[in-house]
Amino acid sequence: LNIQSLAISIWLARKKWKILLVVMLQVVFNVNDGCQFKQIKKMSRFNKMQVIEAMRKTGMVPVFFNGDVEIVKNVVKACYDGGVRVFEFTNRGDYAHEIFEEVNKWAVKECSEMILGVGTVIDAPTAALYLQLGANFIVGPNFNPEIAPVCNRRLVPYSPGCGSVSEINDAQALGCDVTKVFPAGNVGGPSFVKNVLGPLRWSNIMVTGAVSPDEENLTALIKSGVLCVGMGSNLFPKDVIATKNWKAISDKCVEALSYIAKARG
Repeated sequence: LNIQSLAISIWLARKKWKILLVVMLQVVFNVNDGCQFKQIKKMSRFNKMQVIEAMRKTGMVPVFFNGDVEIVKNVVKACYDGGVRVFEFTNRGDYAHEIFEEVNKWAVKECSEMILGVGTVIDAPTAALYLQLGANFIVGPNFNPEIAPVCNRRLVPYSPGCGSVSEINDAQALGCDVTKVFPAGNVGGPSFVKNVLGPLRWSNIMVTGAVSPDEENLTALIKSGVLCVGMGSNLFPKDVIATKNWKAISDKCVEALSYIAKARG
């Protein structure tokens, strides 16, 4: 009786594994009714070169999160109308990935040239989740070496937060083409960037933290040699969001981008 029970248990276990394997294949390869395998397309719509070039060309990456998906859509559209082409949705709330998924699908039709990525990603599983949902780039407040290979396998840019020359160069060694100086206001701002670009002159640096859409601030950062700036709360004042004054956001984006273009000469 014991041997028979053991044999039945082994058979059931093998059956479960076969079912699990079939489900996994259906998810990964999109198996159709005829059981012919059709490999799915890559998740991101824009490749690494397009993402980095868009960061360089516009010079600004808005950074935003809100738990209301409609507010996020309106903010993305306002930035798009203001000339922004790279936007960072931050992973900072419950079910944030569900909001990003809906906004990303919506943006394909409503903001076709907008490159959406995800920030505040601090671990590899979270990076993998957002890559599956179509994130075109991943940004973190810290440098986690485990995230780099996850993004590299898809050729998706990973921009980790760094606060020293060692962190920046270690990130570069793992394939991080764009490194984020964060928090820029505390790390050293324009002076820090200039000093980093002395020995590491090949670096592509994005600064985030204490960045504001005024001419003095943006001019100093652009003149220091940054690839682009990341801008959050100063671009999206609470009262503007509360009153849903989306045009004010578009106008502020136009203004900020003009300062960046002027600083570049």
